[in-house]
Amino acid sequence: MTFVPYQLWDLILQPFSYLPNALTTRLPAPLIGRPALRTVLVVPNCHCVLGDLQCCRNVLVPFPTSGALTQSCLGDLYTVPFGLSGAKCEANTFDGERCMYGSLSDSIRRLLKEYKCITAQAMQRDYYDHFLLTLLEQGQYSDVKFLVHGETFQAHRCVLSARSEYFTAMFETKWKGKNLIPLKHPLINPAAFGAILQYFYTGRMDIDVSHVEDCKRLAKQCKMGDLIDELESKCKQVYEFVSNKPGTCVKVLTLEPHSCQHQEEMAQLADCALPAELKVGFGELPFDRTDNFPSYPDICFRVEGYDFLCHKAFFCGRSDYFKALLQDHFSEGEMMQSQPSTPVLTIHNISHEIFIRLLYYVYSDDTELSPENVFDVLCVADMYLLPGLKRLCGKTLAKMLCEDNVLHMWKTSKLFRLSRLEDQCTEYMAKIIERLVEKPEFADMIKEDAGAVEDRHETDSIPLVDDIRFHITSNVQTFSAIEEANVKLDALDQLLSTIGLEC
Repeated sequence: MTFVPYQLWDLILQPFSYLPNALTTRLPAPLIGRPALRTVLVVPNCHCVLGDLQCCRNVLVPFPTSGALTQSCLGDLYTVPFGLSGAKCEANTFDGERCMYGSLSDSIRRLLKEYKCITAQAMQRDYYDHFLLTLLEQGQYSDVKFLVHGETFQAHRCVLSARSEYFTAMFETKWKGKNLIPLKHPLINPAAFGAILQYFYTGRMDIDVSHVEDCKRLAKQCKMGDLIDELESKCKQVYEFVSNKPGTCVKVLTLEPHSCQHQEEMAQLADCALPAELKVGFGELPFDRTDNFPSYPDICFRVEGYDFLCHKAFFCGRSDYFKALLQDHFSEGEMMQSQPSTPVLTIHNISHEIFIRLLYYVYSDDTELSPENVFDVLCVADMYLLPGLKRLCGKTLAKMLCEDNVLHMWKTSKLFRLSRLEDQCTEYMAKIIERLVEKPEFADMIKEDAGAVEDRHETDSIPLVDDIRFHITSNVQTFSAIEEANVKLDALDQLLSTIGLEC
């Protein structure tokens, strides 16, 4: 079946006026009312009517609806499995799961449930993993392409070199200087090669069971013994599972990352980006790869006179600030003398020590934070639009909470919108509220928070007071705990009465 806009309806009916009245059937009830689908009619593809099977295959219609959604809503049980092939479901969204809601029959609904498009990884919604997957699928700033039996795969030399010594060697020898690399060996399966690339980028792999042997063959060629062991272990688990569940059919094998190995290997790119003058402590071991490791940089950030050789793919993919910065008339900028093809961008208002912390976060999603630098890193993360780094700073600040700084921490959490740190601060305040009410600064904070409520009336609640009361009364189960909570609430109410607030 093919969706067509109603404007084309007359054009379709003219050459095929002899077709049955079923052509004018409108969309079923589950689809009516969705804005994107209101002006749509359903007609059989003309090639299907004429019996032209070759023209029917792999026909893409420029319409924002999946084949699985089409067939599940139209009630065609036999074609739903074909629509599910390669389908993806975005977790926790109606758009991603509307196939289920719009299914025309229970049998189709059961089929969709059994397919399980949503994985545990999708439910976690990790932003770093999502960035790496997007980098692989969209190929932004890719500098190499692989042609495997007619299929093209975009990739980044820096990622493949960081993840595989085999690719490092090949890029420096047989593939040196090549932007398009054809792989013509008959034993190289395009699906298996795509799965290997997915493993390089994300540390996980989704592969059809029929292609597992092809993956193991490629992994052996790429000298990836750990991946071969993982595949064999997973196959063994699947075999045992199927043996204990007669009638079960496993079609897709999924490898989940069990360690931070791929993040540690991506951190090598940050090691390589460091200027030679700042590499104290790096490359001291005789087997350190970063000594002679080519990272293929395409951008140089100059900070306080130090040159950091980096990659646009990472900085643009991780930060909208750098994405806008690098796309703005960059061809007119300065070029490096040692590498004439690498542009130079000078970054102001940041020290090179703080930029190093940002650098490691961009590449590996982690960085070393200390009480001495965490506030500076937090300001930089907010300026450069890195919410993940802000949350990382919030976790570090939470470990530093004490009675002397809890009020300052709460103000910081409100300023930078760190909701988890804010909640941890109010929870800590609830524990020490009897001593806290004696501090004038705390009373001023309550007044300020009350004033922030727009058009507040005398009896309206105050967010800070509400949060403290919640933590005082939560998990109160014994009589002694109830008495203690009442004492704390009385102390808070007395403070509110003193400063002339009621809530």
